[in-house]
Amino acid sequence: MAVLVGKKAPLFYADAIVNGSQFVEKFSLEQYIGKKYVIFFFYPMDFTFVCPTEILAFQEKLKEFEERNCAVVGCSVDSKYSHWAWLNTPKEKGGIQGVTFPLVSDFSKTISENYDVLAGYYDYDTEDEVSTFVGEPVAYRGLFLIDKQGIVRHQIVNDTPLGRNVEEALRMVDALQFYEEHGEVCPANWHKGEEGIKATPEGIASYLSKH
Repeated sequence: MAVLVGKKAPLFYADAIVNGSQFVEKFSLEQYIGKKYVIFFFYPMDFTFVCPTEILAFQEKLKEFEERNCAVVGCSVDSKYSHWAWLNTPKEKGGIQGVTFPLVSDFSKTISENYDVLAGYYDYDTEDEVSTFVGEPVAYRGLFLIDKQGIVRHQIVNDTPLGRNVEEALRMVDALQFYEEHGEVCPANWHKGEEGIKATPEGIASYLSKH
């Protein structure tokens, strides 16, 4: 699994659905560089079980991300038509109607490959000259926090059965912005409104003496 933290987030141009119903061609995270932070997350498939709980949880917290000048963008290997159908299916029927943040279609699986979250790989048999896919042709539950310069500052990847904590994603946005604003680092279990640590021997000694 590649570590992208500290590196430029891989860019792409792909189909997406925005505002729950609008088809967009050549959607790219490039539009946010210099303007917004981004939570870019992958999920395995539309019309499944854990995935709608995560997507709806992000929607419930979307206003809080937006208040932090942070865009939320989801991505799976499904087609734009599958995204559109799921976005227009009521919640009581297993859909995610009401979700407004962009859902990207990684139908070619190249975005998942570039972020190294594809749950498998292509294997080529040179003897038989046959290419097969080993594993599952879907994305793991990868999540990437990208700063306004387009640099990945945080990543986490869960196996497909393990849903993520949206509150933790929000906390990481807070931690990054606190560090950028104050130049202080964030200790374990830090939350917005709490003190940070000056990155000096005296700073850590002062912090530990209080806790």
